[in-house]
Order: sequence, then structure tokens, then C-alpha cells
Amino acid sequence: MSQAHTYELETNGVIVRVTPRFLDAESSPKDHRYVWAYSIEIKNLNDHPVQLMTRYWKISDRNGGMQEVEGEGVVGKTPTIEPGKTFQYSSGAPLTAPSGIMQGQFTFDNGSGEDMFVDIPAFSLDSPYDSSRPN
Repeated sequence: MSQAHTYELETNGVIVRVTPRFLDAESSPKDHRYVWAYSIEIKNLNDHPVQLMTRYWKISDRNGGMQEVEGEGVVGKTPTIEPGKTFQYSSGAPLTAPSGIMQGQFTFDNGSGEDMFVDIPAFSLDSPYDSSRPN
């Protein structure tokens, strides 16, 4: 298994760290099924709590396929993150190609009723079945 790489980006006083990993046991290259898990850590550097309200993902594969996913919260939660604290969760993404890229954005309530947008860093989904390593 390849070594995990962590991607990090700070927007509006919130750090988002993403660590993807390929799930060989859940993938089936002969069936064009490649599955990744990713762990997300969100740290609030602001001096006030923020509440994660929505998520938006753009997932592109090396064959030009694209998926967009949006919805309320993450993994069924809309967590409030206190100043200096973190929230972590894990999820997954299947592709029909052996590599791709994910990126996105979270919307937070900044505590005064206004939306605050936090970018999720673009991160590579590279499987051991793609020798070209386009990402």
C-alpha cells in the first residue's frame, strides 16, 4: 500500500486537513471499481465557535468523469467546533477510473448568522493500478 499524504488548507480561520487512502480490499479493477477512504480534520483557529452546516464536493476522475455531491453536514452531523478545537470524521469515494482528484467547500455558520465558506484542499486519489500517476 502506498504511503498516505496529507493535504492542508486554511480559509477564514479554519484549517482543513485531508488524508486519503486507497482501499484495495474494496476495489475491483476488473470491474472498474476503485475505492478510497479519506479522513478529514477541521480545526477552528477563530476566537468564536463555528458550526459546519453544508458540504460540497467535486470529484473528477482521469477519464473526464465528474461527480458533484452536496448536502447538509458531514456523516449525519452539523458539528459546532469551539475555538482551538478540532472535529474529525472519515468517509469514502468510489471511482470507475484508477485515479482522480477531489476538492470542495464547507459552509459554516460563523456564530452571527452569516455563512462562512471554507475551502477543502484538492487532493489526489491515486491507486496502485495507475502507473502514470497523473496527480
